[in-house]
Amino acid sequence: MFSFKYKFYTALATIAISLTACDNLFDDAPNDKISDNKVWQNNQLLDEYVNGWYRNMSDGFKTLVPSNALLKGMSRYYMPWFTDQLSVGKADWLNAGYGDILQGNQETITNWAKSLWTKDYSQLQYINSFLANADKVTNAERRKRIEGEAHFFRGYYYYMLWRQFGGVLLIDHPFDPLNHPEQFPRASYRQMVDFIVAEADKAAESLPEKHEKTQAGRVTKVAALMLKAKTYLWASSPVYQNKTQEYLGFKDDQSKAMLQKAKQVYEQLLALNAVSLVPIDANTEEDIAKAYRKIFLTKNSQESILELQHADDGNYATNFGHKLDRDAAPPSATGTVAAYTPTQNHVDEYGMRAGATYDRANPYANRDYRFYANIVYNGAMFRGKKIDVATTDGKKGVDLKPYGTSESAAATRTGYYLGKFVDEDQTIDYNDTYASKQNYIIWRLAEAMLDYAEVCYRLGDEGTALKMVNAIRQRAHMDQHSHITWQRIVNERRVELAFEETTYWDLFRWGIAEERLNGKQTPLKKMVITVKGGKTKYKVENCNRFPGRVRKFQSMQYYLPIPWSEIKYHHIAQNPEWSEV
Repeated sequence: MFSFKYKFYTALATIAISLTACDNLFDDAPNDKISDNKVWQNNQLLDEYVNGWYRNMSDGFKTLVPSNALLKGMSRYYMPWFTDQLSVGKADWLNAGYGDILQGNQETITNWAKSLWTKDYSQLQYINSFLANADKVTNAERRKRIEGEAHFFRGYYYYMLWRQFGGVLLIDHPFDPLNHPEQFPRASYRQMVDFIVAEADKAAESLPEKHEKTQAGRVTKVAALMLKAKTYLWASSPVYQNKTQEYLGFKDDQSKAMLQKAKQVYEQLLALNAVSLVPIDANTEEDIAKAYRKIFLTKNSQESILELQHADDGNYATNFGHKLDRDAAPPSATGTVAAYTPTQNHVDEYGMRAGATYDRANPYANRDYRFYANIVYNGAMFRGKKIDVATTDGKKGVDLKPYGTSESAAATRTGYYLGKFVDEDQTIDYNDTYASKQNYIIWRLAEAMLDYAEVCYRLGDEGTALKMVNAIRQRAHMDQHSHITWQRIVNERRVELAFEETTYWDLFRWGIAEERLNGKQTPLKKMVITVKGGKTKYKVENCNRFPGRVRKFQSMQYYLPIPWSEIKYHHIAQNPEWSEV
C-alpha cells in the first residue's frame, strides 16, 4: 500500500483551520474538509496549497533530536551533521536517532528512510492533484505560474527520492489505491533522468528568469535549469555506471554523455546572467570576513537560485522561523545546544593566503578569509566577546562549559563554533518565540559555477574549470591558482560550500562516502588548547573516544531501503542488502 495514507480532503483540513481571516469561506463546506473546487478557485487557499511544496524542500535549520526512545521517530536531521565537517555538542544526541544513523543502525535508518519517502511522495500527491485540476484555475496568469512551479517541484521531489533510493515509482497522476488500485514498477536510471529533465524543461518554459520583489523566493527559470543540470551531473557519477540493476544506475557507461549534457545546461544557466556573485568590497581581514558572512544572512540575494523561505520576524512558535542562532551560539553568547560545531577536519581545509606559511604556534593566522567568516575559533570575537575554548591551569574557558543550569545545555566538543549563517545581531534571550529568520539556501550561483568547473575538468576542459574556480576565489579575495587539479576543485567546494547540504551529497557522487563517513577511516578531529605559564599549546586529537559511538557507513547506505509496505504492495525489488526489521 502506498505510504501516503491520507486523502486530499484530510490534508486540506489544516489549511481550513489556519485561514481564520476568511469568515464566510467555508459556510457551505463540511466542517472537516474542503471541496476540490474551493481550493482551485480560491486564490488564498491555492497559495496555501502551493506553499506546502516550498516548505517541505528541507527541514532547514531545525534541530529537534530527542534522545528519548519514544520520541526518536520525531527527530529531524541536518545533513551536514553526517559529514566530517560538522559535529554536535550534546552528548545525549548520540543516544538519539541521530547517533543510531551515525552508527549504521538498520532499524533507525529504515524508519528514517520511510519518513523521507513519505514526505516526498506526499508532496508529489499534492502536485499531481493540482496538475489534474489545473484547468479549474480561472486566472490564466496565475495558472501558468503555478503550473510551472508544479512541474519544477514534481521534478525536484523525484530528484530527492532518486538520490536517496535509486530508481523509484514514477507516478504522474493522483494515486488513490482505495478506489483505483494501481501498481508501479521501479523506474530505471534512464527513466528517472528523462522524467526529471522533462519536468525541468516544462517549468523553464513557464517560469520567469526573475520575479518581482513581492514574489521573491518563488522558483524561476534559473532554478529549473539548475535542477536539470544537477540531474545530469548526478547521473554522470562513475559510481552509477555499469550496474547490474537499471534502478541502481546505468547498465552501460553513460558518464561522458551525461557530462556533456550537464555542460550545455550549466552554460545556458550562466548565459542568462539572471544571478551574479555578491561582490565583497572590503580590504581588511575583519571586513572581508564580515562581508562574506553577510551573503548568508541576506534573503534572496543576487546570488540566490533557490532558498527555503523563513519568516521575517523569526517567529518560531506560530510562524516559519527557526532557532539557528541560539542553537549555534557559544555559551558566552547564551547558546545552550552547540548543535553546529565545525571539526578540525574541516578547519584543515582552509588554506593559507598568498605568501604565508602555516605556523603551528599560531594556527589561525593568515588563513583563507572564508575561515574567519565560517568558523568561530579560540580568540575570535563574537557578539562583542572574545571566545575562550582554552584550558588554563586545569580550568575550562567559558566557551567549553555549558551556559546556565539548563539540562539541555552543551558546549563544543571540537574547539569551534559555527560562524557561517549565524547572525550576531540576533537577540537571544529566554523567550525563544522570536528566534531566527535566515533563509535556508538550497542552491546559489557559486555552487552552479563549481559544478560547472567539475564538469569541465572531467571533460578535459581545464581552462574553463580554472576560470570558474578562480572567480570564486577572487570574490573571497583569495589568490588565483595558476593551474587546476581535481583536489583543488574538491577543496574549493568543501570551503565555499561548507555546511551546505551539497557537501554531503558530493561524498555519494564521488563514491567516497564509505571513506569519509566512517570513524575508523576518517575520525572526527578536535583542537585542544592549553595555556600554562603564559604559553599556548595547540594539539589535535580524535573526538571518537567511545568505540560504540564511532561513525559507521556501509556500502548498502548508498541506497536507502524502500518502505517494506511499498515493496509488498507494488511487488518490486528492495535495494541491496536491506532486510525487513
